[in-house]
Amino acid sequence: MPFTVAIIGRPNVGKSTLFNRLAGKRLAIVHDMPGVTRDRRQGRASLLGMEFEVVDTAGFEDSGGDSIEARMRHQTDMAVEEADVALLLIDARAGVTPLDRHFADHLRKLPTPVILVANKCEGKAGMPGLYEAYGLGMGEPVAVSAEHGEGMYELFEALRDHAIKAGALTEDGEDPEVEVPEEGEEFEGPDPSRPLTMAIVGRPNVGKSTLGNQLLGQDRLLTGPEAGLTRDAIAVEWEHKGRRVKLVDTAGLRKKAQIYDAIEKLSVGNTIETIRMSELVVLVMDAAAILDKQDLTIARLVVEEGRALVIAINKWDVVEDPQTALKRLKDRLETSLPQAKGVATVTLSALTGRGVERLMDSVLETWTLWNRRIPTAQLNRWLEEMIERHPPPALPGGRRYKIRYMTQAKARPPTFVLFATRPEQLPESYTRYLVNGLREHFKMPGVPIRLYVRGGKNPYAEKDG
Repeated sequence: MPFTVAIIGRPNVGKSTLFNRLAGKRLAIVHDMPGVTRDRRQGRASLLGMEFEVVDTAGFEDSGGDSIEARMRHQTDMAVEEADVALLLIDARAGVTPLDRHFADHLRKLPTPVILVANKCEGKAGMPGLYEAYGLGMGEPVAVSAEHGEGMYELFEALRDHAIKAGALTEDGEDPEVEVPEEGEEFEGPDPSRPLTMAIVGRPNVGKSTLGNQLLGQDRLLTGPEAGLTRDAIAVEWEHKGRRVKLVDTAGLRKKAQIYDAIEKLSVGNTIETIRMSELVVLVMDAAAILDKQDLTIARLVVEEGRALVIAINKWDVVEDPQTALKRLKDRLETSLPQAKGVATVTLSALTGRGVERLMDSVLETWTLWNRRIPTAQLNRWLEEMIERHPPPALPGGRRYKIRYMTQAKARPPTFVLFATRPEQLPESYTRYLVNGLREHFKMPGVPIRLYVRGGKNPYAEKDG
């Protein structure tokens, strides 16, 4: 049986949001209205390379008899009994409620171990609720933001011992089912039979649908001078140089403060969800207003979701000073989007088709980098050079910080795990140094790179000795 984690808590504390975060895709419906989830939902999850089954449950409610709520409660109890560990989720912004206390008492009587998780801890608003959670007597709460992906390393550490006990991790922190590749061994590439999912996004009326029609070679998507013609995300499959591509045209994204129409609100939600479900995103900008605040917001969302990004500057044929415009774009990207340094930028005219072929070349090149895997032996030779060139800072008392080794946990985006002593004490500036080195040495411009630091022993120590 796989290592199983059940997410439980009263209604509307963010259980389905955390479930989707761990599953890496939107499998469960998320809404502010309590009680949306009724049945148990199970999915495959991954957290810093640790694979497990995660179960989303209905909100804990104090109900009896044969009501729907009572039957939902029975399903949740069953999920807890069958799990290796349960995550009791509370809403830190709302603080600890009487219902939270009631179910904490209930869970203490069950044999399944429970980890207390305080959700919605982004910013300062959740801090009082986080401190209040200590009063539940369930140990130190793990502070997370399921919506923003914060606190995932701390959640991994909280689950670690339970995963080892269930056989999902070995003592040194490695997934026993994942074989560390030997030097020279090739990683399996992306499945060529599956289409590349590419979303076209941007502000309203920048030419997204016109660009889509140029790529498809037909007037498949509705276009016109009116902003907001596209409402639903429209997916169309076609083939480019032998590679199947699923192109998704989306509704324009405006600032929240400018959205009043209910349908537009739904369209914007649909667009954001399309970004999350895509592999690569083409962000279309108008050459007359390159990389304004809303463009940057969209670009950051794409990178934070771990999607590959290519920037297309449309209406380039009417730009009077191309060199100045390109320099301004490059400067803004370097200062405002350092987490995707070197992102591919293509100038084009969607109306005439000029530059569109170069766009698809950049798309395929960026997508290949996003799928890249680097053998562990290669990584560690590079790591030794980086440490020799610039050692990590000394710990208090003058002791040296020991970095043991690095491995790639997954691709899409390239995600690496660095094993070291006292991982929580490695400065963020040093991890940035390593990420920049990875990007430069292994030639991965423009794709988001994830680097997590974990404690653990070097599995190569015995081989080297």
